[in-house]
Amino acid sequence: MQISSVNDVKIYNLSHGKSLPEWLSDRKKRALQNKDVDIQRRIELIQDFEMPTVCTSIKVSRDGQFILAAGTYKPRIRCYDTYQLSLKFERCLDSDVVAFDILSDDYSKLVFLHCNRYVEFHSQHGHYYKTRIPKFGRDFAYHYPSCDLYFVGASSEIFRLNLEQGRFLNSLQTDAVEHNVCDINPVHQLLASGTAEGKVECWDPRVRSRVGMLDCALSMEGLPSVSALKFNGSLTMAVGTSTGQVLIYDLRSSRPLLVKDHYYGLPIKSVNFQDHLDLVLTADSKIIKIWNKDTGKVFSSIEPQTNINDALGPAPRWCSFLDNLTEELEESPESTVYDDYKFVTRKDLENLGLSHLVGSSLLRAYMHGFFMDIRLYHKVKTMANPFAYEEYRKDKIRQKIEESRAQRVQIKKLPKVNKELALKLMEEGDDEAELSARKKKGKALPSILSDERFQVMFENPDYQVEEQSEEFRLLNPIVSKVGQKRRKKLRLLAKQAEANQEEEEPEGRGSSDESSDDDKSWVDEVREQRRLIYEEGRDRRRQERKQKQGQQPRFFQIKAGEEFRSFGDVARKQKLQKASLEERLKLEERSGTVNVADTAVGSKQLTFTLKKLSLAKGPSHAERLSLSTG
Repeated sequence: MQISSVNDVKIYNLSHGKSLPEWLSDRKKRALQNKDVDIQRRIELIQDFEMPTVCTSIKVSRDGQFILAAGTYKPRIRCYDTYQLSLKFERCLDSDVVAFDILSDDYSKLVFLHCNRYVEFHSQHGHYYKTRIPKFGRDFAYHYPSCDLYFVGASSEIFRLNLEQGRFLNSLQTDAVEHNVCDINPVHQLLASGTAEGKVECWDPRVRSRVGMLDCALSMEGLPSVSALKFNGSLTMAVGTSTGQVLIYDLRSSRPLLVKDHYYGLPIKSVNFQDHLDLVLTADSKIIKIWNKDTGKVFSSIEPQTNINDALGPAPRWCSFLDNLTEELEESPESTVYDDYKFVTRKDLENLGLSHLVGSSLLRAYMHGFFMDIRLYHKVKTMANPFAYEEYRKDKIRQKIEESRAQRVQIKKLPKVNKELALKLMEEGDDEAELSARKKKGKALPSILSDERFQVMFENPDYQVEEQSEEFRLLNPIVSKVGQKRRKKLRLLAKQAEANQEEEEPEGRGSSDESSDDDKSWVDEVREQRRLIYEEGRDRRRQERKQKQGQQPRFFQIKAGEEFRSFGDVARKQKLQKASLEERLKLEERSGTVNVADTAVGSKQLTFTLKKLSLAKGPSHAERLSLSTG
C-alpha cells in the first residue's frame, strides 16, 4: 500500500507494489510474501482482482454485490462477488469487448459489444445469443421503458434493437458523420449522442425525433470531438472532449456553466458524479481528477503508474471497513512511507541554515543524516536560493539553443594528446552506431574516449603515440594509407575551432572532397615499410660514419704475423676480404697463383696453379690441379 496526500486529502493505493503471477504455487506465493516487503504491504481487497494483461472497462451491478470487468488477453469477462470478496466466475470471449452493460440488477443479463460488430447476450448460465449490427459500434445505451438498445459508431445512423420483439427497428438518422458515445437520462429518458464533429444531439425516444443539438466546439479552440458523456439529474450534463476539457451544461442553456481542463491534451475517457460531496470524477489515460461541480476547484487527483481505461467512481458501501484498516496502518510505526520526505545531511542543513532544527520533530534521524518534510525543504531552498528559477530558466533556454544547433555542423573537440588516435576512434564510433542502427539489434560498444580508464592516454604527453617508430609502422601498415586524409580533417577541425572562438555561432559546411586511392594489400604495405626502414637505417649509419670520419682519425690494428707495408695494402686486403670468391679468383688470375694462409692449422700453405685447357680433350682431375705441400 502507498499513501499520498494531495490538497490534504489522503489517497491509499491498495494495489501498489508487485503482483504475484498466477502460475506460482501457493507454497511459492507464501515464501515470496514472507521475503518481499512490497508484497507484504500490498492489500488484496478482492481475491484475483486483476486481468492477465489489460482491463478495458469495469462496471458495478445496481444491487452493488457484483463487479464485472472486461479485459484481454485472451478476451474475457470476470465477475467478482463483493460479499465474498473473491472471483465468482470467468468467461472467455471470441473477440475484444468495446463496451458492455448490465441489464439486470445482478449479473444474470449482460450485453457485450465486440470489435467485430457482433452483439453478444449472456444469461446467468453463460452465452445466450449473438447478432450483428450493420456498422462498427463504439458505444450503446439501454432504454428500459421500451426495451430498446441504441448503438452508435462509425455511421450517421443510430441503430435500434428491440429486445422484446427480437428484431431491429428503424434507425435514427442524424446529421453527424460518426458518433463516439451515447447516454440516456435516468429521469426523463432523453437520449444524447456525442459526435466526432464536437456536437451533442438529443433525441426523444417516444417520438423518435431530435429535440435539440448542442455545439460544444463553440466554447473551445479548434474542433474537438466528444469522447465522454454523462447525465446527472434531470438538467445537468457533463461532456468530455478529445482535447482534455470537461464541460458542464444545463440542458436549458447552450453555454457551458463550467469548463475544466486537464492540461494533458488527452481524450477524456470517463466522467462520474459524486452527489454526496458535489464532486465530479473525470479521467483520461494519465490522471483522475476530482473537483467541485460548481466551482471547478480541485479536491484531489490520482496519477497511477499505468494508463487508465475506465474509472468506477466513489467507493461503494461494501468497502467501508477500509477506514478502520487505513487508520490501523497509519498508527503502526513500521508502515511509514518516506515518499513525502527528503533525505539531507548535516552539511545540507548548514547550507540551508537549519542546523538549529536538529533534535526537533521536524527532522527524523536516519543513518548519517535526517529526513525532513519535502514541502518544508522546497520552501527553505527557495528562500535560501531565490534565483533558482532564473538558473532553471537559463538552463532550459540553453538546452533549446543546443537542440536548435543539432542540425548544424557539429564541431568535435579533440584532446591535446593523440589527436589522430582520437579522431580515428570518433570515426569508428560513428561507423559502429550507424551499423547498429541498420541492424536494429543491440547497442554500440562504449567508446574509449568516454571511458575514464583511458582518460590519461589523451591527457599525459608521455602516452603520445610515436608514428615514426619502426614498431608502429610495421604493426600498423594501414595508418600510412589514411594518414594524409586524417591530417586534412584535423586541419579542417582546427579552422572550425578558430572560427568558433571568434564567432559564437559558426556557419559553413564541411567539405567532403577527399579522394581515396586504390587500397593495397597489407602484405605489400608491410614489405614497403620494411624496405623504407632498411634504407633509412642505411642512410643513418652512413651519416654517422661520415660524422666520425670528420671528427676523429681512423686507426688500424696490425694482426700478428703480418708485415705493415702501406695503407693501400691494408685497404686492398680489406677490399679482398669483402669480395666474393669469383672476384677473388679473377683478381688472382692475373698473377697466376692463389695463396691461402691459415695460421690456425699449423702455418700450412696451399698453392693452386690454374691452367687453360682445350675443350676438345677432356682434362683429368690431376691435369686440372697440381697440389704441392710445403
